[in-house]
Amino acid sequence: MEDKQPIPLDEHIHLIDGFDLGVSERTGTYVIDQNDLTLIETGPSPSVKYIKKGLDDLGFSLEDVKYIIVTHVHLDHAGGAGLLMEECPNATVVVHPKGARHLVNPKKLAAGARGVYGDSFSELFDPIVPVQEERLIIKDEGETLKIGDHCTLEFLDTPGHARHHFSIYDPISNGLFTGDTVGVRYQQLIDEGIDFFLPSTSPNHFDPNAMQASINRIRKMNLDKIYYGHYGMTEDVNEALDQVSQWLDIFVEIGEEAVSEGKGYDVLASRMLEQVKGDLSIKGLRTDHDVYILLNLDMQVCALGIIDYFKKLKQ
Repeated sequence: MEDKQPIPLDEHIHLIDGFDLGVSERTGTYVIDQNDLTLIETGPSPSVKYIKKGLDDLGFSLEDVKYIIVTHVHLDHAGGAGLLMEECPNATVVVHPKGARHLVNPKKLAAGARGVYGDSFSELFDPIVPVQEERLIIKDEGETLKIGDHCTLEFLDTPGHARHHFSIYDPISNGLFTGDTVGVRYQQLIDEGIDFFLPSTSPNHFDPNAMQASINRIRKMNLDKIYYGHYGMTEDVNEALDQVSQWLDIFVEIGEEAVSEGKGYDVLASRMLEQVKGDLSIKGLRTDHDVYILLNLDMQVCALGIIDYFKKLKQ
């Protein structure tokens, strides 16, 4: 197991690296230290061991966990919820209304992910454990959850990446936990001095118009911080939102062209990656940087979502 300490992000929030895909700084779990200890995102089941160690490093026990919030039920964000709940006897999972049934019965969700990840599925996601329905709380648009004397979280319906997606506003940091709605933050590039954010357009609910509306809504909140599902926190909120909005337009344009030519997702993914590589080359990134392994995977999954979106438009 990697010996990595939780990262303090502000006065009451820490980030535990979940080593999703076996990679550091890919997917994490946020720990909000309030009267009711709250986790946001679990990652997939293989990340649970890192969450347990991170909580122990912070001086918390599994019995201390009161709420486990998942922004949406894709397996890289919530796949470990059932497994973690087995060891958190006092915890309740908080989920979007459209996602709850998939936590109770994850078979359809697992089948969809298996179609995307193929032979790698078991290694990346197993075991997928159902969450008991009586241990779920559903939160809809505008609803709140008080977790401390001066901390009441607010839930915002933020579709675009998925229809079962909400974001969580934290009043103490004036920050928002956005899951995948406003894209991916590449810590590996930020370590190289390149602030870089891309949209996540994975299947099968990707909707560019809904995503752009969510971006615009979040921009109007005048946030100080965004906490990403992938990965970490930015205080440069407007720049991050600008980048994701611009890349969203680029990806959709490239996708529309590829679909009109009858090309498949593999060609689209290659074109998207080349566009990203060109931009990063201008920014001075060397061509053999390890981040290209992640970017290649992300473009493959994003291309699937874009192709799926245009197919549905024709139906």
